[in-house]
Amino acid sequence: MAIPAALVVVPIGMLFILSGLIVNSIQAVLFVLVRPASKRVYRRINKIIVELLWLELIWLIDWWACIKVELYADAETFQLMGKEHALVICNHRSDIDWLVGWVVAQRKGCLGSTLAIIKKEAKHLPFIGWSMWFSEYVFLERRWNKDEQTLKSGFKRLVDFPMPFWLALYVEGTRFTEAKLLAAQEYALSRGLPIPRNVLIPRTKGFVSAVNNMRSFVPAIYDCTVAVPKSQPPPTMVRMFRGQPSVVNVEIRRHSMEELPKTADGIAQWCKDVFVTKDALLEKYLSRDTFGLQERQDIGRPKKSLFVVVSWSCLLIFILVKLFQWTSILASWAAIAFSAFFLLLVVGVMQILIQSSESEHSTPPLKITPHQDPTTERLLPISVKTLTTS
Repeated sequence: MAIPAALVVVPIGMLFILSGLIVNSIQAVLFVLVRPASKRVYRRINKIIVELLWLELIWLIDWWACIKVELYADAETFQLMGKEHALVICNHRSDIDWLVGWVVAQRKGCLGSTLAIIKKEAKHLPFIGWSMWFSEYVFLERRWNKDEQTLKSGFKRLVDFPMPFWLALYVEGTRFTEAKLLAAQEYALSRGLPIPRNVLIPRTKGFVSAVNNMRSFVPAIYDCTVAVPKSQPPPTMVRMFRGQPSVVNVEIRRHSMEELPKTADGIAQWCKDVFVTKDALLEKYLSRDTFGLQERQDIGRPKKSLFVVVSWSCLLIFILVKLFQWTSILASWAAIAFSAFFLLLVVGVMQILIQSSESEHSTPPLKITPHQDPTTERLLPISVKTLTTS
């Protein structure tokens, strides 16, 4: 039986705000005192600290909503995951695609070194956006004349990253909706291109920049395809808070960076071809509910996120007890006003985070004339719904 989201938002919100304040404060201190002396040490410590916050979201998927993430990949790819730098591209269908990616990253030991290219508004999201800023996410304005240099600078900073990282880029530029699919189909029909059924036409500027600037130190591209079985409801942030389970299937294909063409046009075409293949794969998946011959890998359900949430909960209870003892000394009206303000803060923060993840708040479809190429339009980075995405 589903739990009303309102009953869950307040306690989880209180936990998230408490942990977020502590984690962001520690990150700020490290940024000021440690990073100027050693960026390498700062990054290693930050990975540990930020996971204390991000693991709460993993707990929501694994232990609260019991959303099962099933991973399909060949044995060689599965062994390399978490041991090498990688550029990650993926279709973008649901509110929590980015969280599903975090689950896979956590299983492979690189949650705290997972990065993404996202729109600049995301860094203002309370706690989660701030933690991403301290973790060196790349924030864009969606104006190519400015974003081109921002991307180059962001990629350059990663050259000496001391741990394996995954850099996520949703090259479709926005979340899949029927309206956006219709616009993509109309464009494809007018240009004689393969007509997509399950993906959008990728915008390739950011991808080309990423490949050109990182091919010397990033050995692989992870081509991820996310799908939900027909028998399962699509997971959303609200359903997750209600504790409603689902199943998400993820297929990952590894491509060596050396395979890619050297020219910008060649790289762009490679990306488009990958999404044509992805579209066909999803079409088969919809008819069979399987990714074919790809081997299913066991990623388990580690208890680490459960331990982190229990620890934060104990700290929260301790603080609340002390707070009530303190407010009992104050006048009753002052105590009531303080409690009301705090509850409003919790509800407001959680409302912002939930709304930022919903499909209706994603980037609207572009109106593309037959003379415009969506692959060369302004770069539309993912947003964090998250956290993530557009």
